[in-house]
Amino acid sequence: MTRVRSAPLVATLVATLLAGCAVPHSPPAVAPVAPASLGLDAAAAPAIADDWWKSFGDPQLDRIVADATAGNPTLDAALARVRQAEAVLASRRADDGPNATLDGSIQPQRLSGRYIIPPPYGGTVRTIGQVQGNLSWNLDLFGRQRAAIEGARASARAAALDVAAARLAIAGSVVQTYVDLARAEAQARLARDTVATRERTVQLVQVRIRNRLASNLQAEAAGTLLAQAREAAVQADGARAVAANALAALAGRGHDYALAIQPARLNLDSALPLPKTLPADLLARRPDIAAAQARIAAAAAGRQVARRAFYPNINLAAFAGLQAIGLGNLINLDAAAVGAGPAVHLPLFDNGRLKADLAGATAALDLATADYNERVVGAVRDTADALALVDNIAQQRARAAEVVRGLSETNRLNAVRVSSGLDSKLDLVDNDIRLLDARLATTNLAADAARQRVALVLALGGGFTPSQDNAR
Repeated sequence: MTRVRSAPLVATLVATLLAGCAVPHSPPAVAPVAPASLGLDAAAAPAIADDWWKSFGDPQLDRIVADATAGNPTLDAALARVRQAEAVLASRRADDGPNATLDGSIQPQRLSGRYIIPPPYGGTVRTIGQVQGNLSWNLDLFGRQRAAIEGARASARAAALDVAAARLAIAGSVVQTYVDLARAEAQARLARDTVATRERTVQLVQVRIRNRLASNLQAEAAGTLLAQAREAAVQADGARAVAANALAALAGRGHDYALAIQPARLNLDSALPLPKTLPADLLARRPDIAAAQARIAAAAAGRQVARRAFYPNINLAAFAGLQAIGLGNLINLDAAAVGAGPAVHLPLFDNGRLKADLAGATAALDLATADYNERVVGAVRDTADALALVDNIAQQRARAAEVVRGLSETNRLNAVRVSSGLDSKLDLVDNDIRLLDARLATTNLAADAARQRVALVLALGGGFTPSQDNAR
């Protein structure tokens, strides 16, 4: 008798071993890049505050960043993906426990007169009533459901990290666009100051012409300089309008928002805590890289789900209810029906579907790993480029300042020669045009330097820390 009772258990164990031996190897083909191979420096970068943009000292910028990180459509989409991932996680967790259902039916039916039901019921139309409660519980002996839960948890973590990455990207875009706004305003002020100066020069030349002390050639020269300055002012006004519209779009607002933006008051030379070399903790600072790591974990869990699908699936099932022919009989205790026992599902032949699922899950893991590697290499390049450009633009600004000083001194000396009658006003045209261009270039470089420092902050992950990986 013992031998007979143990036969199902032995058969199950043998089937399990056979199924385990049938799992294909299917190893991943892509490995994560080693941080040691990226040339990261041993030193760590200085800490960056969560609200790093406040170092520019402009309350209007702070308000626009707050508006953008609260109402930007990109961020709304990222938050929706978090809620979606959390719902999937809750669904996977619900599968990892007992599930109960209640079913009921009332169905008129002609019962066969030549089957198992004898007369007077056989061969007649009767009402079949059934009320049944069902209980099922997947024991998950081989961890397939646990792997599914871990994959859903990793996906939810990746979605939350995407929100952090989206907030950082939006804040960075707002700050850099606001720098462009300040650049355009500075160029417009410089152009208008130049316009005012050259308008006075035109008036002076007209007076000299009336007194026969200047010619129409000098008037044309003065008019050319004035037209160039006015052109620069118009261009700056256009750039300012475009930047304001871009800020409104980032904040998820309309044209009225752009019109309400006041002149910028930020200090373009405000210092931000920036490293001198590629920091050793670069990869831990980036929310997009942390999200890519979480997606590797999710894909690895998905691969485990596909592998464990080759093993038996063992469930406990039970039911209790009432079954009867005729509604009056349904409330009789003799209509009770009860059953319970284990259920085993063992894949034997599926025409290669499970192998294909495993191959697809392995490819998904390779894809997640390749995406991580691409982001890591991109992060290192972004940071290296930003470090190099911060230093390079500082050198350009020093040279540009020398050019402005030289052209200004040349203009002063030329003005002395003109007032002494040694030169014509025509001789000043070329140098005057070059001086305005040099001043505009200096303003451009100041804004470029600020934008590049912001780019370095973004490349370093802003104020993100790994402990925020579940923040929303």
